[in-house]
Amino acid sequence: MVATDQCTERTNALPPQSSGDLTQNTNAMIVRKTRHAGEKERGNDLFVDLHTHIDQYKPDELPGMFQRARAVAVGPIIAAGVTVESTRRCLELAAKYDNVFAGVGVHPSDLTEDLDNIALDQLRNMASDEQVVVMSEVGLDHQDDSPDRAVQERAFRAQLEIAHEASLPVVFHMRFATDDMIRVLTEERISELGGAAHYFQGSQKDASAVINLGCYISLAKPLLRLPKLQEVAQNLPLEWIVLETDCYPQPFKGKREKWTEPKDVPIVAAKLAELKGIGVAEVMEVTTANVLKMLGPRADRVSAAL
Repeated sequence: MVATDQCTERTNALPPQSSGDLTQNTNAMIVRKTRHAGEKERGNDLFVDLHTHIDQYKPDELPGMFQRARAVAVGPIIAAGVTVESTRRCLELAAKYDNVFAGVGVHPSDLTEDLDNIALDQLRNMASDEQVVVMSEVGLDHQDDSPDRAVQERAFRAQLEIAHEASLPVVFHMRFATDDMIRVLTEERISELGGAAHYFQGSQKDASAVINLGCYISLAKPLLRLPKLQEVAQNLPLEWIVLETDCYPQPFKGKREKWTEPKDVPIVAAKLAELKGIGVAEVMEVTTANVLKMLGPRADRVSAAL
């Protein structure tokens, strides 16, 4: 077992943030806010990483990853399931670490056939766990080599039904499937649940369609390199944006330090701030508030990690 002074386990409180003047750390691209003695810590002084796959990392990597995240003001991290077993691992991490919360779901690209009643019952049971805050990662993927589209849609609808039963917001995947996604979300009454379009890279029209359903736009590192996405983000109301990394092990990048981690949320925030001509502190405050609003009754659990 990893020593408790090296990680943020549920038996330990998160390490305190450093205090200081309102300045920008040029390496981490974050802000620090002054707190005076006796002042209550404000809830939105940390970023939230809405969507990760930290269950796919080796367990002994996580404490250091969480320390690096906290050092640049990233607090709550949501671990999204992609299979039944992956979801179970996310729940285990959420039970162990104060800063981790779980998503329940089967990713469309991981489907080989229709979700049977056994799988659906397992997802349903896990969705009721107190550490679960979203239905994720679920959705539609219409790449040429993706699973059968009819199978994907049936699985997505079945998982949206579970989300309704558990009153969970839905963080959804919609790669090359915007029209079908909007149709299914509309028919399945997503506006009653809320949610977010994860790792968004679509058009202004796509973003408007998502927002019109009462869902947020979740931005990640593609914002750093895609001019068209930058234009979309510049025009989006900040009140409809949340942030994520979608991190997972990336050995194809060669050096370990190049892998995406939750610590990269502030880099995305800094780019968004630059595009909008506002401060990173405002991006932090508003995007964190957006996540809490999206989570509804479950927001209190996540707020405890801020």
